[in-house]
Amino acid sequence: MTVLEVIQRSAAFLAGKGVESPRRNVEELLAHVLGLPRLQLYLQFDRVLTASQTDAARELVQRRGRREPLQHLVGSVSFCGLELTVGPQALIPRPETELLAEAAARFLAGLEAREPEVLDFGAGSGCLAVTLAVKVQAARVHALDISPAALELARRNAAAHGVADRIAFHCGDGLAAAPSGTTLDLIVSNPPYIPTAEIARLEPEVRDHDPRAALDGGADGLDYYRLLAAEARPLLEPEGRIMLELGDGQAESVRELFHGQKWIVESIFEDYCRCPRVFVARRGQG
Repeated sequence: MTVLEVIQRSAAFLAGKGVESPRRNVEELLAHVLGLPRLQLYLQFDRVLTASQTDAARELVQRRGRREPLQHLVGSVSFCGLELTVGPQALIPRPETELLAEAAARFLAGLEAREPEVLDFGAGSGCLAVTLAVKVQAARVHALDISPAALELARRNAAAHGVADRIAFHCGDGLAAAPSGTTLDLIVSNPPYIPTAEIARLEPEVRDHDPRAALDGGADGLDYYRLLAAEARPLLEPEGRIMLELGDGQAESVRELFHGQKWIVESIFEDYCRCPRVFVARRGQG
């Protein structure tokens, strides 16, 4: 069977299973099997696959048809130009979270003269912590998560990008596990923000394969924003910032929560779909 035949037949199969962008998915899986960049497939449509390559591609396509995430099947995802290992231990990094990483990196870059301290709350795969350590070499980064398995994944990603010695990993529940004796310049977080009742209606790739603890934000999705608004200020320098990813439709509720705790809300950035996605607040004086 040729590359083109595999792509065509497998794309039709995935389309029938309700997979979004079925051809792109097949191309990614086949490129993974062949060890090629995806676009190289277009120069090799007539290439005949070996029996073992055909079997490997078929198995991956069948698993994708059962709605296993593409990123789990290939084992990695590109995030802010970095290739990160992913798995069921932690939430798969999304493109929207790159906006949060970029905003945080810009802020920290302005503080490089004094080695800024940053906490990634709910670090998961380490996508934010690793990206910030790579992009802002003067930063001292703390990655906190309740899951030992997620932190082990974050450690692997930190080591792969040569920044393991500049990230301290903390395992624990809530801000009580934050580093003691350290005053932070920035807290950054993509917290769980899906309302509990909505989780059952998510796509199978998310509902069945992302850790529930990384999704569930409580009855209204705002539990972790309440926690951060109420408890994060004492951890920050007087002009320190908190930067958070927001769920759909949560911007005004989060703004009110932080105003109620005497934060100064600086800005809310929109994502690629013009949905409010990145929340920035300043601790301010007092």
